[in-house]
Amino acid sequence: MTEYVLTLRCPDASGIVHAVASGLLDARGNILEQAQFTDPDQNQFCLLTRFETPEEDGSLVRDAITSAAARFDPVITLRKAEQRRRVLVMVSRFDHCLVDLLYRWQSGELPIDIPVIVSNHPDLKPIADAAHIPFVHIPVTQETKPEAEAHLLRLVSELDIDVVVLARYMQVLSDDLCTKLAGQVINIHHSFLPGFKGARPYHQAHKRGVKLIGATAHFVTADLDEGPIIEQDVQRVGHAHTAEDLVEIGRDVERRVLSRAVRLYSEDRVLLTGARTVVFS
Repeated sequence: MTEYVLTLRCPDASGIVHAVASGLLDARGNILEQAQFTDPDQNQFCLLTRFETPEEDGSLVRDAITSAAARFDPVITLRKAEQRRRVLVMVSRFDHCLVDLLYRWQSGELPIDIPVIVSNHPDLKPIADAAHIPFVHIPVTQETKPEAEAHLLRLVSELDIDVVVLARYMQVLSDDLCTKLAGQVINIHHSFLPGFKGARPYHQAHKRGVKLIGATAHFVTADLDEGPIIEQDVQRVGHAHTAEDLVEIGRDVERRVLSRAVRLYSEDRVLLTGARTVVFS
């Protein structure tokens, strides 16, 4: 038996589940897991189905499903569960998110492949080398940014990358790149600190006596740090915590949230509906 993961999005209507089930029956499929949701604001129906079938030819399975559901004009993804998502990780000088992702990948917790790590600084190359992953240094200045982003796009194409993960990559992507990689770039940033923009946000938060700090993983869009949210978490803090304590706690929340977001994406559990996401956790 071959296991597949199917996602489907389309305008909500009667009979969608019946049509998909008919297509799966035609493909001799046996459903292992199914989740569905209708977004009333977008009138979008979202479906995640994990199933098995003796049919090893994925194109035949896809044809059976698309033919059965064609009248709903759906957006469908279908992959064999064994075909892992290919992730390009981008970093700068902070290593906590990168090290966490690599640990979870090496331990088998994250079902992904990491064919390359890209950075605008050479500092974290030893970490990539230790994991036996190619490290590509692409310096970025205001003058070289178009060339650097073109280099990144070539890597995405040549390495058949599914998603780019910004693991504390401290460069703002251009609007053009955000458009070309829409729905394919995940970022992590501090959240629940809305009044503290710019440098040293945790130090600013400490001065204001915050009681909650957190992190948000989201898809990158041209609107800085305002893309569709995938995962969030918070940690309570108190008056006895120093600014350095908040930085440490914040880093721990950041890596937890980013790894969960990458896992959800790698299992096809994140579906975009406009400016929001449907996450089948």
